[in-house]
Amino acid sequence: MAEIQANGGFDAPEGSMAFGKMANWAGAAVSLALVVGVGVWGYQLVARDVSGIPVVRAAEGPMRIQPDDPGGAAAVNQGLAVNSVAATGSAEPPADQLILAPKPIQLSDEDVAQGQLATAVSSTASAAAHSSGTSVSVDDLVASLTQDAEPLETLQPARMKAPEVDVPGVERGLGRSLRPQTRPAGLQKTSAPAASVSAPSGAVEVDAGSLPAGTRLAQLGAYESAEIARKEWDRLFGRFGDYMDDKKRVIQKAESGGRTFYRLRAHGFADINDARRFCSALVAEKAECIPVTTR
Repeated sequence: MAEIQANGGFDAPEGSMAFGKMANWAGAAVSLALVVGVGVWGYQLVARDVSGIPVVRAAEGPMRIQPDDPGGAAAVNQGLAVNSVAATGSAEPPADQLILAPKPIQLSDEDVAQGQLATAVSSTASAAAHSSGTSVSVDDLVASLTQDAEPLETLQPARMKAPEVDVPGVERGLGRSLRPQTRPAGLQKTSAPAASVSAPSGAVEVDAGSLPAGTRLAQLGAYESAEIARKEWDRLFGRFGDYMDDKKRVIQKAESGGRTFYRLRAHGFADINDARRFCSALVAEKAECIPVTTR
């Protein structure tokens, strides 16, 4: 039994104290390794996000290579009976009928190519000259071969004969080129120039102050004076007379930023859609137009 000390405690064995110290040191080492591992892992994670950018490198060499034989290469040992052993497990039975390959076809002189025929003629001439001991040219050989042949008749090119036209008072040919008759005066087409459309000198002008709120208008621009606005109305009427024929001119004085200007507007629209269609037609011809509403 353990001895009781004066203070009433017990004496701990020395072995248990050594084991406790070892356990403490082991826990401290594990904790330190864990902290170091977490630090290294965090550093690697940051370094990978910063410098670990994936790089896609192009493949070296051509992407496609043309084969030496575009038609493909035939596999060896095709058509053999032994090939069926790997396919079906047994060899094919012997064939019922065997057909030998045909003999090579000999071409006649007229079927031989021109280059081969010239070579054959040269070799024939050389053999004939060698056998006779004299020098014979190709021309002499051709002349001897065509000695009894009858020459073909020389064909003369046919001449095209112009058609004859019977004209009173002219014996041969035409003395003067024919011309179409003059169009009758009643059928002549007269086209008026585009500038012939002029603006009316007395355009109907409506006072801007007399228009009630909510009136649909089309603003054609803003100018420094009323006279310039009226001239611009006449110019636009010359271009778009078909659209502005039933419209009335409105010149409204306005001020903005200490500056006075005059708005040129068109009046006479049934609703906002009518004003939008009017402006669409003018904008399509590169003219300024904005549908507005009086306030």
